[in-house]
Amino acid sequence: MTYRQLISGGFQGHVYAVNPGYGTIHDTTSYPSLAEVPEPPDLAVLAVANALLEDQLIQAIHAGARAITIFASCHGQAADGSPLKERLRNIADEAGVPICGGNGMGFLNIEDNVRICGFYQPELSSGGVAFVSHSGSLFSAMLHNRRQLGFNLVVSSGLEVNTTMDQYIEWALDRESTRVVALFLETARNPEGLSAALSRANSMEIPVVALKVGSSPRGKAAVTTHSEAIAGEGTTFQAVFDHYGVHSVSSPDELLDTIEVFNSPRRATAAGLGAVHDSGGERAMLIDIAHRVGVGLPDLSPATTTRLEELLDPGLEAENPVDAWGTGRGAEDVFGRSLTALADDEAIGAVAFCVDLTTEENPDDAYSSAAIKTFGLTDKPVMAIANLASAVDQVQAQHLRSAGIPVLEGTETALRAVRHLFDDWRYRNGPTQEKRLSTPQPLPEQPLTEIVSLSLLASYGIEASVSTSAVTIDGAVAAAEEIGYPVVIKTAGLAHKSDVGGVALNVVDEAGLRVVVTDFQNRLGNGMTLSRQVPSGIEVSLGMYTDPQFGPVVLLGAGGVLVEYFDDHVAMIPPVDKIRARAAIDRLRIRPLLDGTRGIPPSDIDRLSDAVARLSELVVDHHEKIASIDINPLIVGPDSAIAVDALIERRP
Repeated sequence: MTYRQLISGGFQGHVYAVNPGYGTIHDTTSYPSLAEVPEPPDLAVLAVANALLEDQLIQAIHAGARAITIFASCHGQAADGSPLKERLRNIADEAGVPICGGNGMGFLNIEDNVRICGFYQPELSSGGVAFVSHSGSLFSAMLHNRRQLGFNLVVSSGLEVNTTMDQYIEWALDRESTRVVALFLETARNPEGLSAALSRANSMEIPVVALKVGSSPRGKAAVTTHSEAIAGEGTTFQAVFDHYGVHSVSSPDELLDTIEVFNSPRRATAAGLGAVHDSGGERAMLIDIAHRVGVGLPDLSPATTTRLEELLDPGLEAENPVDAWGTGRGAEDVFGRSLTALADDEAIGAVAFCVDLTTEENPDDAYSSAAIKTFGLTDKPVMAIANLASAVDQVQAQHLRSAGIPVLEGTETALRAVRHLFDDWRYRNGPTQEKRLSTPQPLPEQPLTEIVSLSLLASYGIEASVSTSAVTIDGAVAAAEEIGYPVVIKTAGLAHKSDVGGVALNVVDEAGLRVVVTDFQNRLGNGMTLSRQVPSGIEVSLGMYTDPQFGPVVLLGAGGVLVEYFDDHVAMIPPVDKIRARAAIDRLRIRPLLDGTRGIPPSDIDRLSDAVARLSELVVDHHEKIASIDINPLIVGPDSAIAVDALIERRP
């Protein structure tokens, strides 16, 4: 099959078959070993079982092979007892030979007619999509898609013995034909290389679309900070994707719709969708789904509204989205002019013609003609959204695609793809990076107790509660008088103080203080921290953890005693400026609470953004010495954002 795939794909170079059991294969000479091949091969394909891999890899290298492809799983042990994968890597690395695989299905360099695959794949046309997959099955499914997407490179990278995903991305970025890079990934085997490749794609404004699987939280036997406890692998990857403008999708269908959107050279001019329908019910459905997935449907300008009012039948509303189904004019005229009117509106960044594309229409019917005509009258993205993927007539779809119009199959995945298009616009057109806010400060030499941690935060300009420590009742009384009542009293030396009743709020006088301290001493020991009571507000958590692959990550989320039980957090790769911090705040589910509700005044979002950015600067300065930071809670009020509890852990 590999031989047939290579020849049928149009490869014009020399192909040598090697198999000691056959004199000929497909009417060509078969050599008994790699050593007898008449010239050093550019690529040796080792389509053999695991037990033969080590010997055949050595033979291929001795024969002068410049690269290797392995299909077998590479599981098990090598002859020396080491893991087979590691043994193969060591042999190949010593020789400077890259390996594609193992446990993969090969690769297709369609642009150069090199198809190295052990399984049947259909006829394929070259184009601007590069796809790299850790899944062999999805690699094959992508090639069998019915959208006629044009690829330049498709790789089943498998276990990545010594050639990792980032290296294939870099190769694709070197190709002038590459318009979009798509990834199906389980992990990052070279995190530094992946970050560099994503950064390069970002700087080249080549969209990257990623489907990340295996994102359940990491299990940990013991954790000492909330930040590390609530952060999972998926959290970190999302932070990496956000940092480099990667579009994270959740299903193969969303992946395909998003690829198709970005495979078009047109980009959104604003973050708003204009949609034209032939159904009032499907129009309402689109409005609901757009709200759920975060696609804006902006109001139209008075001029656009007037154009639509003159065009639409009585009873049809001249508003976005537009239900243009009527009987007063021909379909091509009313739909085409409605689409064009939306495309001419400055608030609209992309236009969608939302119809079902069923087989009852002819491929050159008025619907297709209306969309194609509008496509020629605007530079904005124009796409067709078919609401039911399984009902799409492929002749009609191909008619539109041949004209350059993406056809998105299924309302929800289509709108998610549109959101990615608008996210790209926001990323490219957002405010510029702000300058640093704080002056670098040294990391204290003494143990990073709560008081020392709060002091370090304060040195970076993060407002922190005034705190001091005490051991005896008399010492606590003196500390409270110095700080000023009311005070908060917390037992010292425990990470989860509230869980053991080790926090007393709003202690207003000496009598109350003596009662609390006596109780703490009897139950929890003598050490305590006293802090000035801060104004009430919304509790958030802010911190940092160290990901084993990507390094320091800043984490912002809901705070208080229930922080670990609510999946409401956003991770960010530092440095994080106030602009990115504000965007992260806007993604929190507790965001409406920060705007004020039921007698609670609005919180100071600017101060919270400032605190996030300043913590990021602390992390940038000291991440090599700090393993984690946990500020919980940071209380955000109408004119304050105050850290009242902090735990910083040094690296071992």
